[in-house]
Amino acid sequence: MTLYLKYRPQRLEELDSDSVRESLSRIVASGKIPHAFLFAGPKGTGKTSAARIIAKILNCEGTSQKLRDRGEIEPCGKCRECVSIGQDSNLDVLEMDAASHRGIDDVRALRDAVKLAPAKAKNKVYIIDEVHMLTSEAANALLKTLEEPPTHVYFILATTNPEKIIETIRSRTTFIPFKKATIEELVRSLTRVVSGEKLKIPNETLGLIAKAAGGSFRDAVKILEQLLVEKRELTFEAVSEILFQRKAFEVENFLSLLAKRETKKAILEIDSGVSAGVSVNNILTAILERLRSGLLALSGIGEEKIEGYNKDELIFLIKLFIKAASEVPISPIEELPLEIAIIKWCQPKAESILKNEAKLDNTKASNIVIPNPDRPDEIKNSAVLPQKTTGPQNVKEVNDEVWRRILAEVKPINTSIEALLRAAKPLKYDGETLTLGVFYKFHKERLEDFHHRRILEEVVGTILGSTTKVICILTEPPARKVQVQKEEVVLTEGGDKDIIKVAEEIFGN
Repeated sequence: MTLYLKYRPQRLEELDSDSVRESLSRIVASGKIPHAFLFAGPKGTGKTSAARIIAKILNCEGTSQKLRDRGEIEPCGKCRECVSIGQDSNLDVLEMDAASHRGIDDVRALRDAVKLAPAKAKNKVYIIDEVHMLTSEAANALLKTLEEPPTHVYFILATTNPEKIIETIRSRTTFIPFKKATIEELVRSLTRVVSGEKLKIPNETLGLIAKAAGGSFRDAVKILEQLLVEKRELTFEAVSEILFQRKAFEVENFLSLLAKRETKKAILEIDSGVSAGVSVNNILTAILERLRSGLLALSGIGEEKIEGYNKDELIFLIKLFIKAASEVPISPIEELPLEIAIIKWCQPKAESILKNEAKLDNTKASNIVIPNPDRPDEIKNSAVLPQKTTGPQNVKEVNDEVWRRILAEVKPINTSIEALLRAAKPLKYDGETLTLGVFYKFHKERLEDFHHRRILEEVVGTILGSTTKVICILTEPPARKVQVQKEEVVLTEGGDKDIIKVAEEIFGN
């Protein structure tokens, strides 16, 4: 058994997230456990572990409601129900992955099962992971069960993307946010494992592991386990080199090269680090951490100044590398966004961009744009540029004219998206969300692709004059009218022809 499973929290008091532990403890102590929870937060923050603990509390044979009212809120951990839930063998506690069971038929089967009495336990508990992956039809079907659940049924929905869940479901659940773990919380979690394994590891080493875990309890324990399996030396220096490859990539030398705008040497420094086994994410983290400490030092916090940079230059560099970090996951060549950031910084126009940004910060003009480091060609001699308007501002509805403008603006950016949108129509706009009716499943899935949706939302937000979320639902295609011997006949557009047409535009003839 892996260490993470071996030392998985079994009681509320063992949950390492302070906020989650306190919220759930108060709810259970009240004696009024809601029939539907929504646990939302990044992966590895304890959502499933907490869900199983709640399932134990709801079914524990050794902890009565009367005891709970006196402050005894924890499951006994010894009865048949507690043991079977811990072993993932309880017939009445069912875990469902919505990523692989996301359709309407899956939810209908669940709705039918909900009506049945528990096999052995007092209550049936459904833990649905990644619930945001449910299709719109499946989500609406689940909603009906959440509105009037049987008294013996409880739902614990878990997600890494709560914003993708329809509002009606969110409003019918008790929301528990799971935030990224702090260094202190991660060290406490690791200390429990170290103590259980009777190991002696310095706290400063545990701090390094916690830092490398990125806010995930699961990842922290996995990193510790890997170090133990590989029989690594667990001193601060050794673990620091293993986790961050500090010797393989010298961030101080790299920033010195950037200060001198030595493009080739800076890129070769990155290449050398990657060749030595340092991940691009670790390189970016090291760069951003050092730039942050340098910026704070110039603001009077700390003393880790970076020679060769002023405050505006550090801010500009931080923006460049944050953008690079956001693009790494979608880049076909992992180090490419980092190399582009270096080239942008070292080009001669970077200095003019900085000067214009400084002037813009000092002006009170309201109708301006901040020069974009991604588009140095847009930088003019003037310090204040008029706001570029691409459409009507503060639009109240998306009529045919506005929709045509959206299509026209999208087309030069991405012809595939424009082709997909021709098989869709705007249904509703409430000032924050634009709901599109999409005629075919193929088109809907393509539009919901992260890359396509991001572009579409940027264009729509610009034209409508406010940040706008776009959601897609399947709807019937519009009927078209043809005349046959002076009589109108209503036909429905053929799906195959439309799909073939858009596929050709996306993938080429």
